[in-house]
Amino acid sequence: MTERDDFGAFLLGFVVGGLTGAVVALLLAPQSGEDTRTVIKEKAIELSNKASETVEEAYARAEAAAIDARARADELAKIARSRAEELQRRGQVVLEEQRAKLGETLQSMRKQEGSKSSEEQKPEA
Repeated sequence: MTERDDFGAFLLGFVVGGLTGAVVALLLAPQSGEDTRTVIKEKAIELSNKASETVEEAYARAEAAAIDARARADELAKIARSRAEELQRRGQVVLEEQRAKLGETLQSMRKQEGSKSSEEQKPEA
């Protein structure tokens, strides 16, 4: 786990422990049942609101992270396409160079064969 995950787990445990302590304190406090129920109801509403805010914040962060990841993926895809096109151009240049060399070699071989043939056809004196 990372430090951030450890801190998040600690913070969550701290909050849950605090809430548990608050509920126990309310239940054991010397109040009437109606007052205790009212306090518990208020705290439950407050906790629900905080939980909703936390969920909304987490959703917003996750959405922002997804947008960033999508943008980075698009950027990387663009770079990959650019590099692929450059490699294709380089490959085409190498292919053309090799074709030219092959053509020169074939032409040279044909000339050599032609000169050998003409030498063989010369009558001996």
